[in-house]
Amino acid sequence: MDYKTLSVDELQAQLQEVEQSKANLEKALYQRWNEAKSELAQEIRDMITSRGYDMDEILDLVTPKRRRASPMKKGNRNYTRYVDPENPDNVYVRGVLPKWMKEKMIAQGYDPSVKDDREAFKVNYLQALSD
Repeated sequence: MDYKTLSVDELQAQLQEVEQSKANLEKALYQRWNEAKSELAQEIRDMITSRGYDMDEILDLVTPKRRRASPMKKGNRNYTRYVDPENPDNVYVRGVLPKWMKEKMIAQGYDPSVKDDREAFKVNYLQALSD
């Protein structure tokens, strides 16, 4: 299709169709992903019971124990702070990416959902400060 000949309204309609298709695909993917997880869980349950084991007995071996931080380590964590050189009020330490960072990553051609892109963006764009 030659998009150069379409009007603004036609282009917007095309874009809405694509966005709706994407939303439908994401919904189908999410549903199929959950179905696959349920199927896998049932296969594992069947395998455990067919071998004569109790579910809890095996799950205790598979599920890692929660680690508790030792009293010596609490409060001694120093994380690198990343500051936006264009706006020092924009600071990222760790965890969920702030909106400003996602927007700047996309503007610079990075994908916020890809770990390597996040790391490259921090190195190439942000100013790292150690506490």
